Amino acid sequence: MDRSLPMLIAQAVSCSSSDPEAEFAGDLQVRVTTFPQTQLVIYPELHLNPVTDTAGMEAAAQAIPGPRSDLLCDLAARLNVWLLPGTVYERASDGRIHNTAMVISPEGEIVARYRKCFPWRPWESSAPGSSFVVFEVPKFGCVGLSICYDTWFPEVARHLAWMGAEVILQPSLTPTADRTQELVLARAAAITNQVFIVNVNAAAPCATGRSIVIDPEGNVLLLAGEAPASLTQVLDLSAVARVRRFGTAGLNRPWSQMHDGDPLLPMPLYGGEIDPSRWHPRAMRDGEQDVDPSRSGSDSDGHGRRPRDQRAEGALHGS
Repeated sequence: MDRSLPMLIAQAVSCSSSDPEAEFAGDLQVRVTTFPQTQLVIYPELHLNPVTDTAGMEAAAQAIPGPRSDLLCDLAARLNVWLLPGTVYERASDGRIHNTAMVISPEGEIVARYRKCFPWRPWESSAPGSSFVVFEVPKFGCVGLSICYDTWFPEVARHLAWMGAEVILQPSLTPTADRTQELVLARAAAITNQVFIVNVNAAAPCATGRSIVIDPEGNVLLLAGEAPASLTQVLDLSAVARVRRFGTAGLNRPWSQMHDGDPLLPMPLYGGEIDPSRWHPRAMRDGEQDVDPSRSGSDSDGHGRRPRDQRAEGALHGS
């Protein structure tokens, strides 16, 4: 089955008008009209709310759903695209303000909402989120969400991949000298988790650009400059299963590392442990991807696939 996902990465300057929603709607209309085969559009972090001070956050924050999200849902439905409009300030029911990425389907429905778990402290004062988020794009695959400074914490990408993500979308807003390090971290996340990474940064002059798309072996498919640009890329998500089956560079299969009967590995930092029976990502647990094509035995169904692990599945749904 063809699982090619045509996407448009909007490396754009953050909205600066007094009506950012109208400015955004016009910009999105032009981009989708110019590239009509686009099925998924991604904008940078805080594209609609480019402020980080407390007063600016308070003024920009809205509930989700709310007037802003309703407008964005109507826009996605009218243009018939999957839309990640960067991130916005969300006012939660308890009054706290989160830096939130929401994904809207071509039907105009919010299908995923992720609150940034690792705000860039001390410079960001938004409240941290408390859960990781993946969602399904029918006919294409599973997508995970991460925001900017999250990439400095490898636990985020590892858990998203374990939850089933085949591509991780990372809207960012980096105007600082550490963009070079972010690009290294993005490649490392792709390599160690064998997933696609799409990291979209805002353009100069409000940020340093250099948006990047990386395949599951760490190869750079696209690296932009600093100027505003509409960047197109088609991801074949079936590559994830191939790389995990045969290994990065035909060698390394980290998701097949753990075997039944291996000892528990204590992780004192987290007050927990790595349980080999829970190690494999969702597609492997569900038998959709091979755990190790070279192995056969009591833990295999004869095709190198592992039977569905009920404990791992329970852990997934409890995440």
